[in-house]
Amino acid sequence: MPIAPEGYPRTAAVSPRVQVVETTDSTNADVVQHVLDAPDEWPHLSLLLTTDQRAGRGRLDRSWTTPPGTALALSVVVRVGAIPPASRGWIPLIAGAAMTRAVAAQVRGTGHSATLKWPNDVLLDGAKICGILAEVVPGHPDAVVIGSGVNTRMPASDLPVETATSFEALGLVADEDVLIADYLAALDEQLTALAASGGDPVAAGILAEVEALCATVGSDVAVSLPDGEVLRGRAQRIDLEGRLVVVQESEFESAVSAGDVIHVR
Repeated sequence: MPIAPEGYPRTAAVSPRVQVVETTDSTNADVVQHVLDAPDEWPHLSLLLTTDQRAGRGRLDRSWTTPPGTALALSVVVRVGAIPPASRGWIPLIAGAAMTRAVAAQVRGTGHSATLKWPNDVLLDGAKICGILAEVVPGHPDAVVIGSGVNTRMPASDLPVETATSFEALGLVADEDVLIADYLAALDEQLTALAASGGDPVAAGILAEVEALCATVGSDVAVSLPDGEVLRGRAQRIDLEGRLVVVQESEFESAVSAGDVIHVR
């Protein structure tokens, strides 16, 4: 799919810089390099996007490719100097919640529902429609690049796994400009709230917001941990550090800071 000739006016009303490229290997890698090369030219909410990303990167060092024109890849710079370092673990969850809200707005009134899978996968009708990766710019600890990949026009036959979906696979058409603008506005709103609260996710309303959107909380889960162990139990809540608290055998609690979550039911 070529870039829309009318561009992204709604997005440009929110972002100080919207750079569109026809193709790239990785929007995140590009933006990280841009911030390193010219940090003053990439202020808060600056954005790079494409519909043809050839070597996207995800959490846990995963990589993927999508057919050109079937997915929207975007990376945004957020300046987080006002957020205490101890609270910055909330940034990926905030991004997931912001994109969940943006996707939900796209499907409002259609009978479809958008939810969040901890920590920041966006689900549509229980299947993954968007993944998110946040990374700190080397040497610039107050600059974070958040990359998102949204399956927009991907036919069902091109979906990489059975647990993935797209707007097109569900018979829906996404307004990409509105989707991105809504995402950026929600992202900025929540980051601003976290900064204003001194990094307190409860006072900022972020913990409640993430838990309300998160389908993982209250579900039976299997969590594949980085060391290869699989943790099974009931996802009880999200703690003050943004970790998923899993209760095993109705008694033992484990707080998970990183892992691959499967909703058992």
